[in-house]
Amino acid sequence: MISKKSLPLLCFLLSVFILGSQTDVDFGPNYLQEGDSGASLSDTISAQNEFRIGVQAYYRYAFNEAINSFERANSFRPGEPLILDWLGRAYYRSGFEDTALRQWAFAADRSSSSSDEILLRSRVETVRNRRSLLLLMEEGQRYVEAGRYPGRIGTSIYFRQPVSVQPLNDGTAWVTAYTSNELIRIDVNGLIRWRVRGPINGFDRPYDVVRSPDGRLYISEYRGGRVSVLDSDGNWLSYVGSKGIGPGELMGPQNLAVDEDGYLYVVDYGNRRISKFGPEGNFLFFFGRKGGDFNGFLSPTGIACMDERVFVADGVQKQIHTFDRNGTYLGILVEEGLIGPESIRIVKNYNSGLSYGSDLNNSSALSSGSGQLLVADTSRILLIDPESSIVRELGMIGGNARIVGADTDNNGNILAANFRGDEVAVMNSAEDMASGFFVQIDRVVADKFPQVTVELSVQDRRRRPVLGLDQHNFLLTERNYPVQQQEYLGAAYLSSRYDISVLMERSDHSALFMDDLAAALRDITAAGPRVVSVVSAGEIPVKERVGAGAAALAAAARNGNYTPRWRFDTGLRLAATDLLAGEKKRAVVFVGSGTMGELAFEQYSLSELAAYLANNGIACYAVIVGDGQAGDELRYLCEETGGEIAGLYRPSGVGPVIQSIGVKGSGSYALSYRSSLQTNFGRNILPIEVEVYLMERSGRDRITYFAPLE
Repeated sequence: MISKKSLPLLCFLLSVFILGSQTDVDFGPNYLQEGDSGASLSDTISAQNEFRIGVQAYYRYAFNEAINSFERANSFRPGEPLILDWLGRAYYRSGFEDTALRQWAFAADRSSSSSDEILLRSRVETVRNRRSLLLLMEEGQRYVEAGRYPGRIGTSIYFRQPVSVQPLNDGTAWVTAYTSNELIRIDVNGLIRWRVRGPINGFDRPYDVVRSPDGRLYISEYRGGRVSVLDSDGNWLSYVGSKGIGPGELMGPQNLAVDEDGYLYVVDYGNRRISKFGPEGNFLFFFGRKGGDFNGFLSPTGIACMDERVFVADGVQKQIHTFDRNGTYLGILVEEGLIGPESIRIVKNYNSGLSYGSDLNNSSALSSGSGQLLVADTSRILLIDPESSIVRELGMIGGNARIVGADTDNNGNILAANFRGDEVAVMNSAEDMASGFFVQIDRVVADKFPQVTVELSVQDRRRRPVLGLDQHNFLLTERNYPVQQQEYLGAAYLSSRYDISVLMERSDHSALFMDDLAAALRDITAAGPRVVSVVSAGEIPVKERVGAGAAALAAAARNGNYTPRWRFDTGLRLAATDLLAGEKKRAVVFVGSGTMGELAFEQYSLSELAAYLANNGIACYAVIVGDGQAGDELRYLCEETGGEIAGLYRPSGVGPVIQSIGVKGSGSYALSYRSSLQTNFGRNILPIEVEVYLMERSGRDRITYFAPLE
């Protein structure tokens, strides 16, 4: 029998947990309530408490603590789908993807909501597939039109006859418009963000646009017989060349290329030759006239530079020829199979696959045999292997199309300038179109409730960040209704700030190179990042207590214990964890000999380390000291997380490699809104769902949070 004294307390507890279960989240009517599961009221109370602790730990990046709390909550209420979903999220962010997949599969099996089951199974399928996916343009893969940036709609004309595209790191692209005499900048939604019409006298039929290693833009002017030089923002600076037939003069310049040292190559169409200019615009020489084994050009069109080679297409001969950078003819690369080749661009191959984006199209990013040629050939897009001369058709545009220029962007698209169609076609692989986006809500900040901030990341099926999204691409909903006062706060890719943690190898071998370690830390600091922590990977990895400045960091390398039992895995986890609450552009920079040691993966496997970094947006970089070479495991980590490997004494130094962290893409976004949900004094668990749309692709995620207790 219940006494009169205990009755008010019991009624209060029941009201708290019954009201607390009325969350408007469709995870089943008995979420954490006493009911069919047979759990007692005390178990329900314990599960509620542990679940809340777990959610709060997750949002402050304490993933191990979150796992422990969710496991305890699950022990009190076994099989609750919402607990299992959160448990999977915590394991995923901790790098234990196999365990996360199991939890999500269990949650899907027990879900009483079809929409939640679909969301969970989609997440499982995406994560499982991309773990085994080779990031190559797979044999037989086809690209289809995913959308278009129209130059005219009805009677409204926005630009006319696009010729060339130059994608940028922020998801936008420069496009030359031949007939409207302008250079325009288009975002991922097809909106024109900027128009450039050149100097006072304007452009005279702009044709191609390329970027130099220092960020300047070169614009060929077909009728003007010259090349305009612009800064990275599109401000006109100067001319290269002038109209004529003599040395350094141009007649109908078309396509352009820049090599890794900043030398400019111009297809001088009217003079049927290639003119080469220095980085400052000084004329050097021309080549491509008839002589020796070469019969001369009939109609030179596309051009690209890779390593020491220059590839030039001839539209009439329907061939691609190869020269060295001094203009010496090397032979025919492609002799048949072409219809009317025009532009050529370089796309980069890593060991693990093909990378996209204009920052990778610069020859300075390429190594021998590491790139392929993307060729616009009438209405087709071709991929050509420069080593084997194998030609493969990636896709085509229907109708009376003429693709004059094509390039790849950082979102995995091919942007194709359709001259006849007055549009830029956006092409993507059929597989990517079908899979949509992988959207993950990373964090919900509700300390100023009802004002709520949502941080999320958007990736494709290959783990590439999706860049260039803005307020047009996001929809936040509560209980299936759009939220109030949704506001786009910004994207991480627009920020130049970045954080690093330095991981120092403390092996007995690296002890021989203490001066190199000190020099590496000095150079890394001079590059300008915010150094969050310096971790010494000894037998027990520890954080160094170092003061500000390069000297203090360099001194840390000369102190400490060096041991053959040094631990790479725990050191890397420690260094990475320090970055979780910082900038979205971030990396662990490992400084060592390149050899990992026999205890490198004793506690955490290589795949778990790669997943921990990748699932939290942390890249792994390596600076190799002494005469060492990076081992396969280190190369794998860097490739899987988007990092790089550099020797300490490379000619350009390690500074540019570290600074590249600040310009790499990040698919992290932030939005805010005003919630209309009832919190029950902070006891209710509140839902939020985000949907992301871009052309024909979409993705969504749903998560829950608590408002502050009142």
